[in-house]
Amino acid sequence: MAIVNQGVVAQAAPQTIQTEPLNSAVDAANSAGQAAAAHAGDNMSIISLVAEASLTVQFVMLLLLLASLFSWSTIFSKTKSLHTERKLTAEFEREFWSGGSMQSLYNKWGAETKKSSGMSEIFVAGYREYQRLTERGYANNNDLLDAVQRAMRVELGREIDHLESQIPFLATVGSTSPYVGLFGTVWGIMNSFISLGSSTQQATIASVAPGIAEALIATAMGLFAAIPAVIAYNRFSHHVEKLVGQYEIFMEEFVSIVNRQLKIEER
Repeated sequence: MAIVNQGVVAQAAPQTIQTEPLNSAVDAANSAGQAAAAHAGDNMSIISLVAEASLTVQFVMLLLLLASLFSWSTIFSKTKSLHTERKLTAEFEREFWSGGSMQSLYNKWGAETKKSSGMSEIFVAGYREYQRLTERGYANNNDLLDAVQRAMRVELGREIDHLESQIPFLATVGSTSPYVGLFGTVWGIMNSFISLGSSTQQATIASVAPGIAEALIATAMGLFAAIPAVIAYNRFSHHVEKLVGQYEIFMEEFVSIVNRQLKIEER
């Protein structure tokens, strides 16, 4: 029995010796896989993806970032200017319909030191033309009304240009940014597949993922720039249209007041 046991131990010893290198290789492979996964995780951060992107994709990202910054600057400044315009318009309307003298209203809102609204500028232009023609003794009332209305129309055009300034830029950003971002995405994916095709290594998700991820960042930045610009454009266009409608109604009412005044003077 002792001889048999020694033989069994002698046969088991080589098997133990043979499994030790295999276990060591498996442990080394696992360690290498964990290190590669950790390295891939570090490379998949947004900053590293942007830094390692191609020059074309980086240029697209920079362009979209600048467009987003300029659009936000336009949104803040336009929001402030339209808020001030609505406030001054409401103040002028209250004073105009309060029953005071139009001459005193003209002197107040026509002063260069006074902050004026679009409606007050239209009133000043119309009343200035009315005053100039009446002082010259303009006989034809219809021609006088036409001249007053033309002066107010000219001022209305200036005010519309002022209200709509910078708004077309938001429309441009909102309509083109997604396509610019899509261009960066297509370019990045194309470069990723080209480099993968020229490589001798086997294609894996880990090898393809960084290139696709950095390409998709361009699309995300395009949407980030476009969505606020489109929302702001629609909102500002609505406010501008509402203000222009108020200006046009005021023009018609002012012309009616001047017409009644002329008829009273004829009597």
